Amino acid sequence: MAEFVYALCAITSLVCTVLLVNGYRRTRAGLLFWSGLCFAGLVVNNVLLFVDLVLVPGMNLGLLRSGAALAAMMVLLYGLVRESR
Repeated sequence: MAEFVYALCAITSLVCTVLLVNGYRRTRAGLLFWSGLCFAGLVVNNVLLFVDLVLVPGMNLGLLRSGAALAAMMVLLYGLVRESR
């Protein structure tokens, strides 16, 4: 059951990424672009979570997953600061 939830989280993040990028392409609103990039990083994080806990449970990818999540949040933070000007 946990495997299904991990996969569902990755798919949901991917759908959010696609919707945000499509919204950016239509409106050219910068915040949509930065949010889309953030969710792309969250897709990477969720895929790494699935790989770490389901495909290769003996391997610890925790540091790599945390790095991907941190990078995604930093992109969003940068976008928020940039668009506030």
